[in-house]
Order: sequence, then structure tokens, then C-alpha cells
Amino acid sequence: MSNASPVYWDPFDRAIARDPYPIYRRMRAEEPLYYNDRHDFYALARSQDIETGLLDWETYSSSRGPILEIIQSGIEIPPGTLLMEDPPIHGIHRKLLSRVFTPRRVAALEPEIRDYAVRCLEPLVGLDRFDLMAEFANELPMRVIGMLLGIPESDQRTVRDRADAKLRTDPGQPMKVTEKALTDTELFAEYIDWRADHPSDDLMTELLNAEFEDETGVRRTLTREEILTYVTVLAGAGNETTARLIGWLVALLDRYPDQRADLVENRDLIPNTIEETLRFEPTGHAIARYVTTEVELYGRTIPAGSAMMLLVASANRDEDRWEDGERYDIRRKIDRHVTFGRGPHHCLGNALARIEGNIALEEILKRFTEWEVDWDNAALSSTSTMRGWETLPISVA
Repeated sequence: MSNASPVYWDPFDRAIARDPYPIYRRMRAEEPLYYNDRHDFYALARSQDIETGLLDWETYSSSRGPILEIIQSGIEIPPGTLLMEDPPIHGIHRKLLSRVFTPRRVAALEPEIRDYAVRCLEPLVGLDRFDLMAEFANELPMRVIGMLLGIPESDQRTVRDRADAKLRTDPGQPMKVTEKALTDTELFAEYIDWRADHPSDDLMTELLNAEFEDETGVRRTLTREEILTYVTVLAGAGNETTARLIGWLVALLDRYPDQRADLVENRDLIPNTIEETLRFEPTGHAIARYVTTEVELYGRTIPAGSAMMLLVASANRDEDRWEDGERYDIRRKIDRHVTFGRGPHHCLGNALARIEGNIALEEILKRFTEWEVDWDNAALSSTSTMRGWETLPISVA
């Protein structure tokens, strides 16, 4: 039986965002190369095409940003904006940040992350109902970014709210992009200046002192403005994504209580549950790229200068890549999903996100083994790239 209506996917349509997966299935089958004439972008839905696109940075460029609205705005991208660069300059800047995300530094944060998770969750024990996002999921990543950056705990909420506000959209509307929004680094300026006089074992101190050879062959340290850009990008990238992961863990385990019961009895499944959740409901459901040269694909021509959406959430359920990919299964054998990307822009903070997810789920299950989501009052937030829970009220047994 064929579908009578044409395939339509719109990243700004909140009704579609509630459950985009039936449309993704149709796109993979009927229009693996999709064009939206209303918003003037192309989209790829099949796993193989998306992996190819992520690896082929010369054709599918990050130099104009990873978000559709930023690409289409045509604004100038400030230097040092790691998510919005291509090699070779991207490699130079990424190498600097990779010093911060070493296994040693990430592992050293684990006790602090766990301590803060406990401090968030303990006051919730004994309550009949609370909003998981407000009370826990939004708080933990904010605290971890603060640990990395050396920002006082009292100021971290302001940092989180400012960073998240830039990513917000009005329902059904694209994000409003201005050059100031991308270069708004004022929030961190006082911390940079203070850290210069008060060095510590944190990211800002590391970046202030790191020597590197820049693209002109000059050996130097980062300028103050470059450090501010680095830190601003990191704060924006690390907060909302991990918060949404925690929300999806709790939402999915409520929808699949048999799997939650299995997890309660077999806590060694927690790491695989994190991976399956990242696969099944990636917080960043789409990645945008700028097409640098004319491409022939599926018998069609994609003009140079086009915006391309790589539908990560579709790739992660592609039946050609995953057996029964539309099924959530915490015991699934997972070798690789594309939630953290691939190629030069593979997420630098993926190990930290995984540790946060593991600790969050471990500490939740120590205190609550059953819960019910109030779906009527849960609110889903969606942008052209992000999809996750804004509010997630739960009742606990």
C-alpha cells in the first residue's frame, strides 16, 4: 500500500517533532535525498549517506556552522568557534581542547560529579512528584561545565540560562541568528581575567597557558578573545545535550517498564542502556552542513551553496544498519551509532557525557526503582538540531 501524500519534513514543525520517526522511515524508503522548498534545505536520511557526509568535510563543510539557521544567515563566524571550522585550522584548535578532555581529567571529575548528583537527588527522596528536568537533569551538566571552567557554583545557573537561551526558538519558528549571539562572550570575561591572576587545575587555566603553533606557523598562546570563544562554545555544547540525555533515559525507561525492571536487577546494563538511549533518541537529532561544491546524488543535483541536514536520528534507526532499529532494547549489541558524529567533528566531550549519564542513572536507580511520567504535562522542546524534554514531571513509588 503506497502513501498518497508526499513526504514532508519540517525541522520547525512542533507536531512533527513529537514523533518524527514515521516520516524518517518514509524518507529513507521514498526520498533518501529530500528537499524542503519552504525553508530551502536538503536532507539525507539513510545511515550510509549520513556517515559519508560526516566524514567528507570538504564537501559537507562545518565552516558556516552546524545549525541550519546559522548557515542560512550568512553571518561571519568568529575564529576559534570549534564547531564551525574545517581542517586544518579545526585540527589546531581541537588539539588544544583535547588536552582538557584527557581520560585522566575526565576520570578525575567523576567523584565530584557523583557528589553533586547525590546532593541534587537526596532532597527528592520522599516526595511523591517532581520535575526531573528542573530538579536534576538541567542541574547536573551545568555543574560539570562549572567544574571544567572553574566557575563558582553560585554563578552557574546564570551561565546555563544564558547559553541555553541562545538555542531557544519560538514554537514553529527558526532560531533568530545575529552576529552578536555568536560572539556574546561577555559572560565569561570576568572569569578569564580572574583566572589569569589565580591559576588552578581547570580548563581556563589550561587554555591561558597552552602554547601551540597557529595556522601561520607562529608559536604562541591563545588571545583572550580566542579563549572566551572556546569557553562560550563549550558551555553551550555541553549543557543542553547532556541534560536531554538524562531526560530521555528516564522517559524511555518509563515507557518500557519491563526493561527498567531488568535494569534494576542487572545494574551492569547501565553503560549499554546509555548507548541504546543515545542511539534511539539522540539529543542532537540533526546536524547541518554547508555544501561547498555541486553534488550528484540519487539522480539529482545539489547546488553548491546549499544547506544540508544530516538526520542523525534517522540514521540511528535505519533498518539497513540496525536490526529492528525501531525497537528500544537495553541489551542490544551496539558497535557504533552516529549521535556523537564521526570524522573531524566527532564530539570531544563524548566520554564526559557518558560518565554523566552513567552516574545520573546509577544514582536515580539507587533511590527510585519505579516511576511514572505525567505525559499530559510533560513538554518536549525541539529546535532544528535538538530534541528533548523541557519538563518531565514524574511520580515516584
